[in-house]
Amino acid sequence: MDFNVKKLASDAGVFFTRAVQYTEEKLGQAEKTELDAHLENLIARADCTKNWTEKIFRQTEVLLQPNPSARIEEFFYEKLDRKIPSRTTNAELLGQHMQDAAKEFGPGTPYGSTLITVGEFQRRLGGAEREFLQMSAINFLTPLRNFLEGDWKTISKERRLLENRRLDLDICKARLKKAKLAEAKSALWSEEVDKAEHELRVAQTEFDRQAEVTRLLLEGISSTHVNHLRCLHEFVEAQAAYYAQCHKHMQDLQKELSRFPNSFAVNASTSGVSAGPSHLSSATLPEASPPSHPSNPSNALESSTLKIEEVKPPATGTRKAKVLYDYDAADTSELSLLADELITVYTVPGMDPDWLIGERGNQKGKVPVTYLELLS
Repeated sequence: MDFNVKKLASDAGVFFTRAVQYTEEKLGQAEKTELDAHLENLIARADCTKNWTEKIFRQTEVLLQPNPSARIEEFFYEKLDRKIPSRTTNAELLGQHMQDAAKEFGPGTPYGSTLITVGEFQRRLGGAEREFLQMSAINFLTPLRNFLEGDWKTISKERRLLENRRLDLDICKARLKKAKLAEAKSALWSEEVDKAEHELRVAQTEFDRQAEVTRLLLEGISSTHVNHLRCLHEFVEAQAAYYAQCHKHMQDLQKELSRFPNSFAVNASTSGVSAGPSHLSSATLPEASPPSHPSNPSNALESSTLKIEEVKPPATGTRKAKVLYDYDAADTSELSLLADELITVYTVPGMDPDWLIGERGNQKGKVPVTYLELLS
């Protein structure tokens, strides 16, 4: 207990002495040993590296994990030196919900089968995202964290020690100066001068030694930059691979969806037609290729039983439609189409649901529904 009290008193005395010394230096009343220009530049460069590394590290954490609660949870796992549990990504969760919904709606329905397909690709996107997060954490975040929590702490410790050695040196210089003034007044050689000179030589040696140690550590910042540069390249490569995977998955998904031209159905009753199958309107992605011509195995039968020139539009139930793609008629019963033109369409009882009757002026013929956008 006595030792602790003495140590506490000693630390308090040192703290008070340092405070007085700093105050006198600020007021210009005490001598201050300046560091050489090279060491000052190294310190400034190190501080700049630390500040920006910390900002980049924090913002990369936000990029990889936007959820603050999840970041706090991961922080505690790291501090407890426990493995962070695998977390389901949002895309994987969305894919799972889509596939579960498809089971309820019926996997055999157009909506259900499409949900299954989209859900599967969402899960693939989620898997690619998880792999990207893991690679980025290992190859980029971990080296930055190691610098901030390891190398920088060592540098800071040695810099504080250097500052203490500088303050001790300045105290010895001030003590020697006072001793020489006292000697000059008494005109006698004082032992205090010898003692002060000896303490100054010791303090100068310790300061020089600590300055060299600190300089070597600060010069290692260049190696840190090289290491972080390599990690940055790996981070960019991981990002590029992740986005390339996402692009490929979405292209594959578009190809899969193009196999379902009847995905978007509008019930014929909504257009005022009392009989006949549902109408279809096309909803396509920007710059998507035109859908394939719908198969129509009943064309021959319809041609023999349905004479286009004899078909009359119903009193109610006609609609305007916008043509999405150019279409060349396969035979005289069909109507050729030009993209972006408006035509009148309607259905007749017994007609294939993939087709409608289209009219443009005096021209009339069958048109594929997947090439149209039905307008209200």
